[in-house]
Amino acid sequence: MKAKDLDKKFEAGKEDIVNDLDLSTLKRPNQMPRRVNVDFPEWMIASLDKEAARLGVTRQSIIKVWLAERLEHPAFNK
Repeated sequence: MKAKDLDKKFEAGKEDIVNDLDLSTLKRPNQMPRRVNVDFPEWMIASLDKEAARLGVTRQSIIKVWLAERLEHPAFNK
C-alpha cells in the first residue's frame, strides 16, 4: 500500500489500519533491556522480598518500579 493511500484510510477514520502495518520491526526507543549487577545488603534484600511477596510480584519488579518512580520524580529531574 502506498503512503498516500494509508494516509487517506487513516484520515477517514472508518477503518482500522493496524492490519496494514508491519509491526514485526516495531521498536520502542530507549526500552531495550540492559543487564546490570547491583550488590545490596542482606537487610535490603529481605525487605524487598517481603514487599514483593506482599504484592505478589518479583523482587526485580519491585526494584524496577521503585527506580522508575524515583527517576520520574520532578525533584530528580532538576
